[in-house]
Amino acid sequence: MALDWLPRDNELKDHQLFGDEHFGTQAPCTTYERKPFVNPKTGKHEDGLYTAWVTLNNPAQFGSYTTDMLKGIIAGMHKGSMERDVVAIVLTSVGDKAFCTGGNTKEYAEYYTKRPMEYAHYIDLFSGSVDAILKARKPVICRVNGMRIAGGQEIGQACDFSVSADTAAFGQAGTRHGSTPTGGSTNFLTWNMTMERAMWQSCANEMWSAAKMERIGAISKALPIKKNDKGEWVRDPRVITDKYVEDGEIVYGEFKTGDAFKQAKEELKGLTTDWSKLDAFVDQMVWTLSNTTYLCLMNTIEDVRARKKYFWDNLKSTQIYWLAANMNTEAYLGFNAFNTSKMTGSREIDFMTYRKLLAEGADYDQIAEQVMPKPK
Repeated sequence: MALDWLPRDNELKDHQLFGDEHFGTQAPCTTYERKPFVNPKTGKHEDGLYTAWVTLNNPAQFGSYTTDMLKGIIAGMHKGSMERDVVAIVLTSVGDKAFCTGGNTKEYAEYYTKRPMEYAHYIDLFSGSVDAILKARKPVICRVNGMRIAGGQEIGQACDFSVSADTAAFGQAGTRHGSTPTGGSTNFLTWNMTMERAMWQSCANEMWSAAKMERIGAISKALPIKKNDKGEWVRDPRVITDKYVEDGEIVYGEFKTGDAFKQAKEELKGLTTDWSKLDAFVDQMVWTLSNTTYLCLMNTIEDVRARKKYFWDNLKSTQIYWLAANMNTEAYLGFNAFNTSKMTGSREIDFMTYRKLLAEGADYDQIAEQVMPKPK
């Protein structure tokens, strides 16, 4: 029975914390766009419903996020969560080269190294961006348009689903450049694959193809985005498509090596980009998720998220201070080596000299002087 006589306020409340101040139009920035919700069965838009696209716009620096871009991720996840007519959030990037390669190393090297408290504040924003994805009140799909490396791999894994261009590469880079994948990957990888594989990807800095990530169940789908001059779809030519080699080892999805990889890389440059298959799959996924009851859907998503949050929530606070302190030592070396590579010809420190000096008990000033690449 409707109790029509009870007083009731029917004016909708505004639950937004942010306006549009954290979104931009000029790279580097994060953008927010409401896209019409597509019914894949008819190809038509469903009136009154939308998908929110939070997009990293920094293609010149391979999608790397700056301080302001992290604010945009946080604001975008909250805005999409609070807009009643948004059914899902898509996190993606501009271009066909990279989704995100982590933090902006130029900003790291030139501003944050040797400023540990400043970096602690920055990592608090990064941690907040992961939190914002994990607490979004709508399903979050990572549309992987290219390389998902380092911190990009971490914010991508925080999403509920990942759908990838088959030209993407996935991996970590931290331990080669003076940092650690403890902003999410060491927490999330163990849920996405075996402990052994998670350990290796965290430590070895290998790049894994989208086909391999799909094969091991770490992403939902890898789809072609390239066409040849005949208009035919072409799978990433850098990736092995054979199922087995003679000794029975599975090689499907591994990147080719040596001259074969170089030749395939040149072939890739001659292909054109077409996003239609990838975007159609995203539309289908959003459609499937939307044909559910909202509260039951989100309760289910939150229950799965809880497994990812468990280790993340236990460890994220201590990592803020460790990563900040590290800006005085190994991160100072690694990020500055990377940032000056055009001057020196090398992106990395001299690892063997570094290990030998550590064994000799050398002080850090002496180490820095000897292991940093020198200008040509």
